Amino acid sequence: MAHAGKLVWLTRLGFAARGLLYLIIAWLVIGTGRATDLSGALEYLRGERALLILILIGFVAYGFWRVTDALFDSEGHGDGKKGILGRTGAGASGVIYLFLAWQAWRLLQDDGGSANTGAQERAGTVMNLPGGALLLEIGGIILFLAGLWQLKRAISCDFCKHLRPDLQQQPWVKWMGRAGYGARGVIFIVTAFFLLSAGLSGDPSEAGGMQDALRWMSSPVNLIVAAGLALFGLFSLVEARFREIHAPPVDRMAASLG
Repeated sequence: MAHAGKLVWLTRLGFAARGLLYLIIAWLVIGTGRATDLSGALEYLRGERALLILILIGFVAYGFWRVTDALFDSEGHGDGKKGILGRTGAGASGVIYLFLAWQAWRLLQDDGGSANTGAQERAGTVMNLPGGALLLEIGGIILFLAGLWQLKRAISCDFCKHLRPDLQQQPWVKWMGRAGYGARGVIFIVTAFFLLSAGLSGDPSEAGGMQDALRWMSSPVNLIVAAGLALFGLFSLVEARFREIHAPPVDRMAASLG
């Protein structure tokens, strides 16, 4: 149980690291006009070894926590359709942040290369697989649904239920989270259309990620969305301190391995 408690605190570090990267993305868009994504925000921190080490540790813990939640339902999503969607989303999030942890590790190796692989390059890799175009189309549909889910969360404020009870009804918390999840929903939907376009046309150069979505948006829409991402970063910092995090079920995990 002591190890599980330590993992919870390291997961809080992961929430804080996520918040930092979103704040960097927003600052670059609003302050310099430069569009980037989570990988690009990591690149921005190249050379900041102490900070990258903390981000690496935090994202490993956060990713592990999300994956174990998907496998063992440690956050209590339930067995219904909503629960299955919640666990699926947790698993996808875990994989993404474990990938970001690997990118942070690459930056710490200081090999002179880039830890960021562009959306077009990733789409090209998928396109070369059997049925690659169809996989991109399916990915686009999933991403579109994920965007709608983010917008639903923004409207329902269900993200508040995981916070400390005295914060759940605070208007500033609700609107911070609403703006953040709304901005993420817009980004997801735009990138979903990029992915669908790549699959339908068979041209991986049509694919795009958050960076491409922010570039595609005209001013002031991109600035409004970036402000929302900044608020999501701040909300992540609130979660880092005040979110109720259930430790992974160590006994169940050990039993499954045995």
